[in-house]
Amino acid sequence: MDCPLRQELQSSLHQVEKLLLAQEASYQQSLRSLRKRLSTLQNSGTVTVKHTTKGHNATCPKPESLAYGRRLGRVFGVGHEVHFVCKAGYELLGPQTRVCLASLKWSGQQPTCRVLNTVTNIPAALPTTSYLYPSSLSTSSSSISTSSPSSAPLSAFVRPSRCTQFQGSSHCICDAGFTISGRDSNICTDMDECQLFPLAQPGRLCMHTCINTPGSYHCVCPHGYNLTRDNRSCKDIDECESRLHNCTQDQECVNTYGGFQCVQVACPRIKNATYIKTSPMRCERNPCMVGDKACSQAPNSVSFHFLPVVSNMSAPRVLFRVSAARVLGDTLRFGLLGSHGRSHFSMQRSGRQTGTLLLVSPVQGPATLEAEVEMSELERQALLGRYLTKVTLFVSPYGF
Repeated sequence: MDCPLRQELQSSLHQVEKLLLAQEASYQQSLRSLRKRLSTLQNSGTVTVKHTTKGHNATCPKPESLAYGRRLGRVFGVGHEVHFVCKAGYELLGPQTRVCLASLKWSGQQPTCRVLNTVTNIPAALPTTSYLYPSSLSTSSSSISTSSPSSAPLSAFVRPSRCTQFQGSSHCICDAGFTISGRDSNICTDMDECQLFPLAQPGRLCMHTCINTPGSYHCVCPHGYNLTRDNRSCKDIDECESRLHNCTQDQECVNTYGGFQCVQVACPRIKNATYIKTSPMRCERNPCMVGDKACSQAPNSVSFHFLPVVSNMSAPRVLFRVSAARVLGDTLRFGLLGSHGRSHFSMQRSGRQTGTLLLVSPVQGPATLEAEVEMSELERQALLGRYLTKVTLFVSPYGF
């Protein structure tokens, strides 16, 4: 985690701790004030005071002990909660939390702990100390991920607090990543960092998916990416360079963001014109017969370019430039051919011998767009040559 993000997280946690301490102090002050008033009214001997005092002191019976587990919570007043956790190797059957009702009875049934036969909720490829949520993926600019129901035992997200007594008052603290639960200062519950710092907000914890774990969190990248050293960013895996693709010998591997594409470059078939492949991505026309107009009007060369881009890339943006190495005629013209995906592109002249292909609107991935750029060379309005460049955009599903 980089320093600014760590400082921001620590500052937020300190603010939460201050707020909880302030609320605890206010609650203790109010409780002392209420007890003082009740004591004054009780001394006056009124019936109302006796009824109020009885209601104030009313408690539920002490819950039964939990075999092979623990009961968390030592306050049994109306509205208070007790929590139950099982020892390692056992699972909880019944409610994890019971509340003292106004009828002075506990909600729900008394839970029990049952021996686990096998552990099936921890992926085999992960250490047994890891707790994972099933990842839930959706998109904002690329993807928004929220914490999902955990496959870790529920008891892992609830722990007893550590309390100290000083001058008649109790001060309780929790382990890192946990916070005091409700009115019972003896119980700590996990702080969901993924909810506190959602993906779409500044200072987000993870570039892609944030998974909450007991007392912490970790980041996960989509297939085709690796988690970087900062443990929050995602870096594309170049399957072509690392030979993780399945392209055949007559195909070219094109790395994309989050994957790869196997493309096969074939020279065009045009009546009266033949082409030869002079490089993996270029075809050139063979010389034409004298007077063969159909052949002479066919493109002199056809080049192929494959561009990987991220989803929702800002626009307008320069994608590709076409230039003439030398000019024989007096005029160069640049234009777009075809109609597939043409609404996303524009062709502009950026120099005497250069044309620029622009992306004029963002594209939501995954998608594949194609543009055909034509450069024509003329001499006194007579066509000297045509040069075709086919540009294919592979748009990733993600914005990174």
